[in-house]
Amino acid sequence: QVQLVESGGGLVQAGGSLRLSCAASGRTFSSYAMGWFRQAPGLEREFVARISWSGGYTEYADSVKGRFTISRDNVKNTVYLQMNSLKAEDTAAYYCAVNLRGSRRSKDDYGYWGQGTQVTVSS
Repeated sequence: QVQLVESGGGLVQAGGSLRLSCAASGRTFSSYAMGWFRQAPGLEREFVARISWSGGYTEYADSVKGRFTISRDNVKNTVYLQMNSLKAEDTAAYYCAVNLRGSRRSKDDYGYWGQGTQVTVSS
């Protein structure tokens, strides 16, 4: 069992930066790949980034590639999402989750969702 708690969201101007954190409890955290998703009002939850269990492999949605960086610290049981050059269209609730099954980008293959942290980018 893994419990996830996101933090670090807030209000930022376009072009600014935020770093989100996802703190995990549970001794099996380091065994899993982890992902970040986001959901804007009225839209589907969408994939943002994923990191392998070791941190050696990362991938990103095209919309955030080059601006966002996912990382993890398996000693601290925490996954991070560094977000730079933020745009108004990045406004959403951001969620972390455990990649439980084979698909790397489908939300249906993720579980143990956190409660989310709101990011609002003003233009």
